[in-house]
Amino acid sequence: MKIAIIDLGTNTFNLLIAEQTGENNYQILLENKYPTKLGKGGINDKKILPEAMERGLTALQTHIDTMKPYGVDKVICMATAAIRSASNGQEFVKLVKDQLDLDINVIDGQKEAELIFDGVKQVVPIGDERVMILDIGGGSNELIIANKDGVLWKHSFDLGIARLLDKFQPSDPITKDEIAEVEKYIKPELQLLYDALKKYPTQKLIGSSGSFDTIAGMIAAEHHPHLDMKKVMTYQIPVDYAKQMHECFLKSTSEERKKMKRMDLHRVEMIVLASIFINFIVKEFNFKEIWQCAFALKEGTIYQTLNNQL
Repeated sequence: MKIAIIDLGTNTFNLLIAEQTGENNYQILLENKYPTKLGKGGINDKKILPEAMERGLTALQTHIDTMKPYGVDKVICMATAAIRSASNGQEFVKLVKDQLDLDINVIDGQKEAELIFDGVKQVVPIGDERVMILDIGGGSNELIIANKDGVLWKHSFDLGIARLLDKFQPSDPITKDEIAEVEKYIKPELQLLYDALKKYPTQKLIGSSGSFDTIAGMIAAEHHPHLDMKKVMTYQIPVDYAKQMHECFLKSTSEERKKMKRMDLHRVEMIVLASIFINFIVKEFNFKEIWQCAFALKEGTIYQTLNNQL
């Protein structure tokens, strides 16, 4: 059986096509993404703007066209923060059904965190030691504390990067006052995380997909230039390297970032705020280890599908 997963994120609609190779096993045949910026201009007003809906429909049609040669048996669409928090999110769901005949599952933040964990645990050995997983999205950021026994705590925070970008609209390059303003806003919003890390302390951070993929790729370009990141499922990011990259982002203009090695051009606008969020988490909770993981929600959805958990 061939399964296609479409992750309808706030910034990007991601496609994964996989073929089941055993009872609970699969092989990834294709991964693709299409930038939609579904939350642009309306995310903090809880609206998907008409032009964003059009971009979403174009992205989905592109993914449908991509799927055709693969003879996909099943398509699963998972929608996250931009659609679940929008007052007209169901209008977009209906539009997609009417025009493209795709059924969209709108999941809550807790389910999103659960799927991310089920993606990460497939490629990152998680033992007795607790780890914290951070998935940075456009509409929300999921934080999960877990060990080999499973999830100990999880929460979805409405602190996604598209949301922060829309709220703060920082200068280019960002100023010190603007950085302080963002951090001042983030801190009280994370009170549940402070409480959780008192109960379940850990010093190992695993960043899944998205911004972490870009940052890891850029650090690897400098320190491991011959490493093909497409063949790497996990990559350790030394804390010092992450800090150096963070400082580089803060000083850069968007035009300068476009020219940086292995910069994902779709993330040029948001990478600074993503890096501020990551840096805040690392320094505030004194993380000693940072890992990037290429698996996240899409792979977790495949896992749960094959294990009859969806």
